[in-house]
Amino acid sequence: MESYPRIKYLEPLANYRLFVIFDTGDIKVYSLAERLQSEPFKVLQDEQLFNKAHIANGGYGVIWNDEIDLSEYELWIKGVEVSKVSELVEKVPAF
Repeated sequence: MESYPRIKYLEPLANYRLFVIFDTGDIKVYSLAERLQSEPFKVLQDEQLFNKAHIANGGYGVIWNDEIDLSEYELWIKGVEVSKVSELVEKVPAF
């Protein structure tokens, strides 16, 4: 089984995006825009709840509560890699 980098740093961003730095030093932004239309992610449309995102023990994912989480795999595979702050605007679509 292939392993993926673990999450070292996480910051919720505007427009339901997550700014993630992995233990490899790679920086990615993951948008939850599409997932917000389906369960159990629909409740994350509440920005206060969305902003409570935190890193799971060991960096193996992101957790909001007992029902809502994302794996480091999901963030690694589907996140958009950025190397400069300016790329956040260029590469990552707004909600």
